Order: sequence, then structure tokens, then C-alpha cells
Amino acid sequence: MTGITSTQLADGRELIYFDDAGPLAGSSRTVAVTTDHRDLPERAAPGEIRFDALTDEWVAVAAHRQTRTHLPPADQCPICPTTAANPSEIPAPDYDVVVFENRFPSLGPAVGQIPPAPAWGTTGPAYGRCEVVSFTPEHTGSFSGLSETRARTVMEAWAHRTEALSKLPGIRQVFPFENRGADIGVTLHHPHGQIYAYPYVTPRAGTLGVAARKFYDGSDGRQTLTGSLLRAEREDGSRMVMEGENFSAYVPFAARWPLEIHLVPHRQVPDLAALSGEEKDELAHVYLDLLKRLDALYPTPTPYISAWHQAPLDDLLRPASYLHLQLTSPRRAADKLKYLAGSEAAMGAFINDTTPESVAERLRAVTVPASAPSPAAVFAATVPTTLGTQPEGAHA
Repeated sequence: MTGITSTQLADGRELIYFDDAGPLAGSSRTVAVTTDHRDLPERAAPGEIRFDALTDEWVAVAAHRQTRTHLPPADQCPICPTTAANPSEIPAPDYDVVVFENRFPSLGPAVGQIPPAPAWGTTGPAYGRCEVVSFTPEHTGSFSGLSETRARTVMEAWAHRTEALSKLPGIRQVFPFENRGADIGVTLHHPHGQIYAYPYVTPRAGTLGVAARKFYDGSDGRQTLTGSLLRAEREDGSRMVMEGENFSAYVPFAARWPLEIHLVPHRQVPDLAALSGEEKDELAHVYLDLLKRLDALYPTPTPYISAWHQAPLDDLLRPASYLHLQLTSPRRAADKLKYLAGSEAAMGAFINDTTPESVAERLRAVTVPASAPSPAAVFAATVPTTLGTQPEGAHA
């Protein structure tokens, strides 16, 4: 079992150590090595949310984040283990995986109910919670370089935090994600992700949720939209990347991004907390494989956003919702990025520079560095396709 040790930082923020499974997991997490001796200022009150009546959406105003740490040198990294020269956010001299409350949160630290019937001019406290997930004590590298054991620990941390954050007053959606690469806008080089607990259903989740509920109701509650799409993609085969016992991955039929992969469990679950131990074991393997395939496409690491879409904490949307990962990258060629310009940024009308079928074929064909074999993961390297191997940059 994963060892879990909860403690507090000097300003009262929660920090949780997740130690790799083993007979000694968490046994060394004593008070002496988990106490934060820094002299930190008191935490600020939450920022503000404002209601955009034009779009019926909430917008968070977090001007205090202008002073957050930005790409510090390695010897000043705030999520490396603490040393005498660098008293960091992690008091211990070593760790496996750590989750802690963000010192510069967009939402929180207070939680509560936002105004129920907003209109033009409505404001409220930016309730919620923002957490940082450090995947490794190593300052360099990326998630794809983790061992399966360490990746499995991260899965446990995501599931644990999803369950805990979902129980906080006023929380409507829990979103684990990772931004990787300077082109995406990361502010720390150290391999890490984040978890946002929102006091409202986000616009993207709302759009997906409404479409899912419409399909669910149309089938009298017998089918889900995501499950139906997974079946269709597996039957077609041309956009499949891999198929396992519990998870399959594919490039969606109407992919928006030059690189886009959806990873979907074979059974409907609302969130990561609902996965079984066996499912999390396989997920650690297939997720690492997907990231390695993404990085093997080009000579340099590919920037990406790894977004875990979990069911909103909403009585109408949750029954029809279905956990899945959307892994996207703006990289359309080795030396080119897709920028969201007029059509995408202003109108939300995406124009893809690649074909989903060719991207899927390239992802299946790449050579992935060897790792421990997993009998549950059966990769779709032999999936038939009607397309050739046209280079992705041929459309540029």
C-alpha cells in the first residue's frame, strides 16, 4: 500500500507525502523531518470571481499571482527537497510524491458557496483549492521518465485528492492536470502537476456534460456518450493507439489539436477515485507509454497539456459523465507550433493542421523505450489503416 503522511507547512497549508508502496512506505515520515521551519507570512484571503453575463460564465481574478515564482534556477527550486541552502516548500530531505496547497492559488484557500443567481456586476470570493503535485524529488526529467511504481503512486495521489477535495463545501469540480514545457507556459521546470477544485462547473466541463446528458437521456439512461465513442473508435480501428484490458487510447475522429489522444477506461466511472486497484495498475503503465510515444515523435520533448476530465459534482451532469484523459499538444511539426489565433481564440472554431488517422498511425509506429512488461496492455501496432505515412508537417 502507498504510504500517506499529512502535515502542515509554516503558514498552515496542508502538505501530504505519498510514498511508493512497500513494507516501509511512509515509516520515515517523522515530525523531525516534516516540520517546516521557515518564517512565512500569513495566507492571504481569496481573490475574486466575477460573473461574465455575456457568456454565462465565471472568471477568476487573481492579480496576487503576478508575484509567484517564475522559472527559478535549480538551486532555488521551491519543490526540490529542502536543503540548508534552499529551504523549499518540501521540508523533508527526500520524498517520492508530494501534494501541497499552492502558495499562490488562483482559487482559495477558503471554501464556500458562490452567489447562486449571478447577473451583471455579481462578484464573490474565489473559493476553492489549488494544489501542486510533485512527481519526483529530481529537478530534471518528466513524467514519462518515472518508473511504473512511481507513476502508480501518482495515480494514488490523484485518486486520494479527488475524493478529499470533492467533499469540501461548495466544490463543484475537481481537475487534475499537468502542463509540460515552456511553450505551454510552465513556471517551474521541476516535473509536477496541479489539481484545481472549482466552486463552479467550468465552461468546458459544462459543454461536455450537457452533450453527455443529452445522449444519456436519449438512450433512457442505458448508454453514455463517451462509452459510445470508445466503442465506435475501437470498431473503426484507424485512430486507435493502444487497447488494454481496462483502458484504450485513440486519436478522436474530430481532434482539434495537431496532437490529441483520449485515454478512456472500459467501464464508466465518474473519477479517478472510483478506479479499482487493478485499473490503477494498468493506468500507470499505459499512461507512461502514451507519454513516451508522444516524446518519440520528434528529436526534442513535446509540450503538452494532460487534462483529466472527471464528472462534475452536479446532480444533473454526474450520472452521464465518464472519466477520461485528454492529452493535447500544439506541436504540428518538429519546428512549428499551432497558435490559437482568430478562428480558434475568438470564435472557438478549431482548424486542425493534421489528420487524426495519420497522427494515430505515427503514434502506433514509434519505438518506445523498453519498460517493465504489462500483460494487461496490448498495443494496437497492427491496427489496419487506409492512410499512408504522410509527414505531419506536410500541411504546414
